[in-house]
Amino acid sequence: MGEVRKLQKKLRQIETLEIKISLTAEERFKISRKAELRSRLAQLQLQLSGPQQTLGIVGDGKKEKMKRQVEKAPEALPSQMPPASKIHKGEKESKAPATPVPAARQEEEAQIGRQRERTEPAEVSDYCQDTSRHCPDFDKEQQLRQQEAEFTSLKASWEKSRFRLRLLEGHSDIVTCVVAVDNLVVSGSRDTTVKVWHVPTATEQKNLGGHTGGVTCLSAPPPEYCTRLARSLSLSTKERFILSGSADCYVKIWALNIGQCVKSIYTFNAVTALCFVPEEGGYIITGSDGGKVQAWSWHSFQNCQSVNAHQEAVTSIQSQGPLVFSGSAEGGVSVWENRCSDRDPLTLLHHWSSQVTGFRGRLGGRLTLSPRGDKVFLAYGQAWLKILHWRTGATSRVTNHSDVTGVTDCVHQTGGLLIGSCYDLANGESTLNLFSLPQCQYLVSLTWPDAPRILCFAAWTTGSGDHRWVIGGHNLTVLEQLPSSGKQRGDVTVRRDGRMDSCLESEGDTEGDEDTDDYEDDDDEGKDSRSDRAEDGGSGSWLRCVLQ
Repeated sequence: MGEVRKLQKKLRQIETLEIKISLTAEERFKISRKAELRSRLAQLQLQLSGPQQTLGIVGDGKKEKMKRQVEKAPEALPSQMPPASKIHKGEKESKAPATPVPAARQEEEAQIGRQRERTEPAEVSDYCQDTSRHCPDFDKEQQLRQQEAEFTSLKASWEKSRFRLRLLEGHSDIVTCVVAVDNLVVSGSRDTTVKVWHVPTATEQKNLGGHTGGVTCLSAPPPEYCTRLARSLSLSTKERFILSGSADCYVKIWALNIGQCVKSIYTFNAVTALCFVPEEGGYIITGSDGGKVQAWSWHSFQNCQSVNAHQEAVTSIQSQGPLVFSGSAEGGVSVWENRCSDRDPLTLLHHWSSQVTGFRGRLGGRLTLSPRGDKVFLAYGQAWLKILHWRTGATSRVTNHSDVTGVTDCVHQTGGLLIGSCYDLANGESTLNLFSLPQCQYLVSLTWPDAPRILCFAAWTTGSGDHRWVIGGHNLTVLEQLPSSGKQRGDVTVRRDGRMDSCLESEGDTEGDEDTDDYEDDDDEGKDSRSDRAEDGGSGSWLRCVLQ
């Protein structure tokens, strides 16, 4: 297991290195060994899986051992064979041979038994209906049965779903962020551009150039706030705007219809995350590579507040009503409330460190989050999703991959679904895993040939209620759900991994929580470990790794 764990760490760092633009000779050599390391890891996993297990299936070791013992056991002797018929509950075991029962009597007893089965449950049910306030357990059981039936129906419908792929070609580097606006997709890339795409025709409509550094984040203000800004700029009230943040320390506001930048905000720090808060006059909330969270007025575009909130780069900011959630590279999460004031509008409600979230021991991590009520779903490059109850600090987790080689890069909610991306370091396979909300029960996984690692995700529904999703990473792809009544063949494989059915687990951090990304060569582990940490550079290393 020691060598397996070491290989997994090496592959994890290689996948991070591949995202960088400029590589040293040493880094290129490490990347060149990826196929060799994957092959060695597959051999070790095959050896450890055992002859009784299917390759890639992680089973219960005790059950497998018992199974092999049963298979190896000699056949029982005739004198040891159990009787052919079972002794029913309530009957006394007798050594004397049983007296044959007449067929008429057997039929009579069977009718009495069937009648008893029909009447007894009905009497209990009627009693509980008449005195429901005295039968909370019965009501709870009925509710659970209804939820299970709804989940079974939802799972069956997703197992039959079909998707068509549309590749949007135009970016010359990694796509770091995407957002959907009406029938348009807006994408930001490390190539410093923001592009606008028309999804029905899969064509590029606008190429918005103006940033001098890689684009890290995008946000779309609601229509009413766009209308307000359009009037102040003497533009059409139908104009839609998009916000972009970049490593060049600027937030730019783009008018999509005219394809121009109408406002630039200099933040003095590389912008690594942003969101729009639609409260009162509206606020732009930004996060920087140094851990700073800032608030900007949508009316005056002036800075309202600057807080050194995190120790490392802010990698995700999301809003939920007046609440703002920020997550950072060191694994911490802060929850803010917008008090809608012209000065210091954000008030810190809670801050949960990496010791609480369990995301510790990794330099240059990339945490993404998605809030829902009193919970916030967290992804941090591990084989599971974390659920943080942000008022109490309690945590639980959802299995997002059946092995520790899975890497979760992003998490998203849409239409009663929780969607987590997963990338298998061992074989390079990428999937989207779907869970039903609010129970977080596993539904299906979506994959397709040569699916890339998914770094960002956006979703919306069509007028007919079908899903359209867009994913970004090494390329930009739209997944369009096909009508169930159509005959067109889908491009996406829908499958279920039974190992993920028991997905929701109470928090009990395993050894996987302590994994680091150190690349340790067999001949000089300590030296490489120290050099890798020096290359990461500590604070803000996610920004340098992804965007330099």
